[in-house]
Amino acid sequence: MVTLMSKRVRIGIVGAGGIVKSRHLPALKGIEEVDIVAVCNSSLTSSQCFCTEFTPEAEPMEHWPELVSRDDIDAIWIGATPQLHSEVSCYALRAGKHVFCQARMARNLAESQQMWEASMSNPELVAMLCPPPYGMKGDVTMKRLLAEGAIGKPHQVILHSMNGAWLDTEAPAHWRQRVEISGLQVLSFGIYVEILQRWMGDIVQVHADGGIVQADRQGYTIDIPDLLHVFCTFRNGAKGNLTFSGVAAHAPHDSIQIYGSEGTLTYNFVTDEIRLGGRGGSMEIMTIPSHEAKEWTVERDFINAVLNPSAPRPKPDFLEGMKYMRVVQCAAESMDGGDTVRVA
Repeated sequence: MVTLMSKRVRIGIVGAGGIVKSRHLPALKGIEEVDIVAVCNSSLTSSQCFCTEFTPEAEPMEHWPELVSRDDIDAIWIGATPQLHSEVSCYALRAGKHVFCQARMARNLAESQQMWEASMSNPELVAMLCPPPYGMKGDVTMKRLLAEGAIGKPHQVILHSMNGAWLDTEAPAHWRQRVEISGLQVLSFGIYVEILQRWMGDIVQVHADGGIVQADRQGYTIDIPDLLHVFCTFRNGAKGNLTFSGVAAHAPHDSIQIYGSEGTLTYNFVTDEIRLGGRGGSMEIMTIPSHEAKEWTVERDFINAVLNPSAPRPKPDFLEGMKYMRVVQCAAESMDGGDTVRVA
């Protein structure tokens, strides 16, 4: 275990795909107190290739349980796809390792529950999920405006997240379209549930319907919807209409509109532009104050918490993850049964 005397955090990476290469590893290498000790990717060959190109100081490994069990590793950085998130997280926490886990949390609620229970059984360890970058810059400002009553009492939320990623009918199934890998996760639904619940409070009821436009992908039968419509109710009584698609050509930017008794608040997730308009007035761009603008410091936040037990625990933690996984689970049950489902 890392100690304040050592001031080093020795990391083992499990799953070294694109997000690790492009975002996490460069940031971790920029933190003086971090040592990348070992890497386990999908095969020993891919682990070796990764280490040769990116982390020649690290040892490539073939089997992740052996990496997680090493005494010279303090924290496990999980960049693998969702089918490994629960198993690796639980194993690591029980082995006394801090855990950073890529989003989405898990394939289903049961797996996320196991992760949360493991984190609760080891409260001295840091257990963090990767936060969504969408809305990060204006997160504090949006929460403040809503808390101040800038639009009065919110009563309606409209969100759309649409793209054309799955329009090519000749393309093979992406891992996000493979239920054995991604589970109940559909497009960006889980990401935006996490954001919505930070801004609007808990979702307590959902009615979901989805569709599969291209079921056959080079012999693989798709079970995860290409498009999804979710009607939801928040604890504060507001109603939500959420639309997601991977088969929408020339779709507009991902955005949210929140309508209230005294006005409207909108957020463009691509440009981070916030607009606010009072009842009877015009919509105006709201500047995000510099002291509220949140930049990407995810890796530093995690390392600080590992080095210093009195530092703020980074968010989202496994409890927050389980909260959005409840909604994901209920949406799947609603699609299966055709009914409105209460979120426990």
